[in-house]
Amino acid sequence: MRRDKLYLADIVEAADAVATFLAGAERDRFLQDDLLRSAVLQKLSIIGEAAARLSKEFRAHHADVGWRDIVAFRNIAVHAYFAVQWSIVWTTATQDVPVLRQKISQILAAEFPDDTSSKSLF
Repeated sequence: MRRDKLYLADIVEAADAVATFLAGAERDRFLQDDLLRSAVLQKLSIIGEAAARLSKEFRAHHADVGWRDIVAFRNIAVHAYFAVQWSIVWTTATQDVPVLRQKISQILAAEFPDDTSSKSLF
């Protein structure tokens, strides 16, 4: 189970980075800023990779999280990069990632309540 905890921590850290990158940014700026788009997409790819590496048992136990969609998004971003639709990336980063971060934080708190190292994640 510790392995899963580390992947969850990666998801939280990447979600925090996305929030930092996009702090104060508007959609139009995001769509025009290649560096910002690249940074956000990289962190979204990390989220997808971490989700893919979670154990099947863990994902099944937390089936309310859209693991399959998260991994599929990562696969498109990595393998079909030139087909990325930046407006979808914006929506994912600004709407879906904060919700995911909250869910993962709740899972970490519930599954590892006595683990002091996980307290720094929220």
